[in-house]
Parts: sequence; structure tokens; C-alpha cells
Amino acid sequence: MRSAPIVLLLAPALVPTPIGVGPRYHPPPGVHAACLPGALTGAPRVHLELFADRRVVIVPAAIGLRGARFDLGRVTAARCRARVWTTDPTGVVGFAGAGTLGDVFAVWGQALGPARLASFDGAVSVFRNGHRVRGDPRRLPLRDGDELVLEVGGFVQPHRSYRFPP
Repeated sequence: MRSAPIVLLLAPALVPTPIGVGPRYHPPPGVHAACLPGALTGAPRVHLELFADRRVVIVPAAIGLRGARFDLGRVTAARCRARVWTTDPTGVVGFAGAGTLGDVFAVWGQALGPARLASFDGAVSVFRNGHRVRGDPRRLPLRDGDELVLEVGGFVQPHRSYRFPP
């Protein structure tokens, strides 16, 4: 009696992308907007991933926060927050009200445009939930639950989604 052949279906391997070395890949947080008291949790969120020359650019904790208090690298409290903010270096960005990707970079104090991503020059590619988005990246509206990937200087396969922590 012959047995049926066993067929293995393998998922595509996840290839880790290295984090870039040096200050250009580790920009500091900033608060370049009005800062008002407000909750740091319970707001709409997007996940933002940045890549330059096929290396990760860190989105730091405490963007848009003044007087941030940290516990194990995560912001647990702040004196005030801007209209967009981060509480950890994972790329999760909270936002209040309507906003755009340009608002995130303006509050952070980093450059963003069709040919500029933070301190990197070159054509900027933008992906929302794994799909390419054309146009000026500053005008891209923020939508709760979106996975946003920005790339300059090379292609890194964009993620289609992000599992947000509770």
C-alpha cells in the first residue's frame, strides 16, 4: 500500500532589516507644536516604519511630549502632549483629531517631502497597509489602525499590517 506524498507549504521567510548605525538613523524626539494636557492612551493610532538605504530609522519615544517620564524605555506619563505623540520606540504614533503624516514630521521636527525623509535625500516611497501611495507624503491622512511604511534609497518589502498592543 502506497502512502500519499507529504506536501509542505512554507510561508515566505521573514528577513530582518538591520537598524542603521549613527545619529541619522536614531533621530531624537522633538516637540515642535502646541503642547496641552491629555491622555497618552485610548487615542487613534498608526504604526510608522521608516527605512533609509535599506536600514531601519528609529521612530523614538517621546515625540510630541514634554516632561516625559520613562519606565524601561517607555513613556508612562508626560506634562503635556502635541496633536501627535509616541510613547515607545516601536513606531506607534497616537494622534488626536484629524491629521496627516506631515503633522507627525512637523511635530517631530524632522523633514518630510517627496524627495526628503528626515536627514535622507532621495525619492520617498510611501505604503499604506502594503499598498503604494502616490503623491506628497505630507498630505497622507492618518487613519486609525494603518500601517505606514516610508522608504528612501532602496526597497524593503512593506508590511501590510501591524498588531497594535492593547
